[in-house]
Amino acid sequence: MNRALVFDMDGVLVDSEPLWRRAEVACFARYGLDIEEADCVETMGLRMDEVVAYWTRERDWHPPSIHEVADAVIDAMERLIRHEAKPIAGVEAALASAEAHGWRIGLASSSSMRLIEATLHTFGLRRRFEVCRSAEHETNGKPHPDVYLAALRDLGVEGSATIAIEDSANGVASALAAGMRCVAIPEQANGADPRFDTATWRMDSLTDFAEALPTLRAEAEER
Repeated sequence: MNRALVFDMDGVLVDSEPLWRRAEVACFARYGLDIEEADCVETMGLRMDEVVAYWTRERDWHPPSIHEVADAVIDAMERLIRHEAKPIAGVEAALASAEAHGWRIGLASSSSMRLIEATLHTFGLRRRFEVCRSAEHETNGKPHPDVYLAALRDLGVEGSATIAIEDSANGVASALAAGMRCVAIPEQANGADPRFDTATWRMDSLTDFAEALPTLRAEAEER
């Protein structure tokens, strides 16, 4: 039991990335910034206050407060999670396979703890995770390794004995910087991003991950 899987949440467990794009575009517009959903790909995997800060630099945007705008997006996302979000196909099979093969299970997300709890409660997944960590409690969000290092400390495992499951390039960089191996499952639209080439494994879906899990440990030990 001294090995673990640590899942990202958005885009890995729940199909929330399109909802994030809607929430960001709408909320930013209320504060005077016009972006398109395609622009949001640049900030996938970042903590929301860091997303707002990114756009203040890129567009010379001056909102009243970074945290005010970030909170508005998080409020919108909580409503969308509770009323519109759907789990990613293969979630139950992936978690059941992890448990059946003796992996400990954690979560490390850039989302706020409020959204983590809302998501896990909505889909009845909270009991599956031994550890849940939010980057909001860390000095730096992804692509820095802080949130993954916190999850490793809570689990009491080494990075070399742990596999992260990520859908964003920033998340892959975060996991690798924490000394973990990483399975990348990018959105199809982002699959050509060369930053995903650094991942230890790359898969098309969480269903593929569930089917491959019995062999991942052996491959990891060979590397």
